Amino acid sequence: MSATGKPVTGPFEKTKGWLDWCDSPTKPDFVLPPGSVDSHCHVFGPGAEFPYAPERKYTPCDAGKAQLFALRDYLGFARNVIVQATCHGADNRAMVDACLASGDRVRGVATVRRTVSDDELKQLHAGGVRGVRFNFVKRLVDFTPKDELMEIAGRIQKLGWHVVIYFEAVDLPELWDFFTALPTTVVVDHMGRPDVTKPVDGREFALFLKFMRDHSNVWSKVSCPERLSVAGPPALNDERNAYRDVVPFARRVVEEFPNRVLWGTDWPHPNLKDHMPDDGLLVDFIPHIATTAALRQKLLVDNPMRLYWPEEKGA
Repeated sequence: MSATGKPVTGPFEKTKGWLDWCDSPTKPDFVLPPGSVDSHCHVFGPGAEFPYAPERKYTPCDAGKAQLFALRDYLGFARNVIVQATCHGADNRAMVDACLASGDRVRGVATVRRTVSDDELKQLHAGGVRGVRFNFVKRLVDFTPKDELMEIAGRIQKLGWHVVIYFEAVDLPELWDFFTALPTTVVVDHMGRPDVTKPVDGREFALFLKFMRDHSNVWSKVSCPERLSVAGPPALNDERNAYRDVVPFARRVVEEFPNRVLWGTDWPHPNLKDHMPDDGLLVDFIPHIATTAALRQKLLVDNPMRLYWPEEKGA
C-alpha cells in the first residue's frame, strides 16, 4: 500500500521494504527544458538478479531500471546519469545493465578497485561508464588508501573519464591536497554537504567556493536538498517551497559557476532516515536555485551533455 492507503500499481510498483521510495510522486509545476538530464540517480538491484554487496552498510528495497525510467519519463527528463550505489560495492552490473538498456540515454559512474584490468575498464566504457566515484563519507564506506585512488584516477584519465567525490564539508581541509592533485575533471556530490545552519558567507562554505574558484576542473552537483535541509520534511512546510534553507547555498554555486554545475534527483534516495522526498517537489526546487532560463539550460542540458555526451553534435 502507498502512504495514502491506495494499492501500489503501475510503473512505480515496488517491493516494499526499508528505504521505500515515493510511489506516487507529484507532477512538477516546473516544466523542464527539452533534453534535461537527471545527473545523479541510482539503481538498486533487483537483488534477485543483481545481489547486494556482502560488505554493504545498508540494505535497500529494490529499485531497478524499469522504475527509474518510468520516473524519468513522468518527471520530464530525457536522460539519466546513474551513480554506482555503495550497497552494490564495486559490482557495477546493475548500473551497466541499465545503461545498455537505455538506448544511449544513460551514462554511468562506476566504483572500481585497483585490481580492475584495462580490459574491464574498456568494457565499462563500452557499457556507458564515464567516471568513477570516490566516497569519503566514513559512515558509508571503509577507508581506501589515497595512493590506490590516485592510481585509479590516472588510469581512467586515459579514457577521458572524470572522478566524482563524495565527502562532508568538515572534512574538506583534510582532503584538499588529495582533491587538488587529481588529474581529471572532478565532480563534487551535493556541494560537499554543507552545514546549512551556518552562514552561506561563513568560513566553511567559503572554503568550498574557493576550492571551485581556484580549480577550473572542479564541478559541483547542486542536488540533494532533502539531505542537507534542517527545516524538516515537506509536510511541515509549504510543499512547493520545501528545503528553502538550502536555496542560498545552491543558488550561490549556480550563479558563480554556471558552466560547472549539475543537478539530479538522487532517486531512490539511499540511506535517508527522516523522510522520503517526493521527486516531483524536488524538480520544483530547481527554479529557486537556477533563477533564469539561461541558468536552467546550462544546469540541466548543456553542462551534463558536455560532460557525458560530448560526442553529440552541439554538446
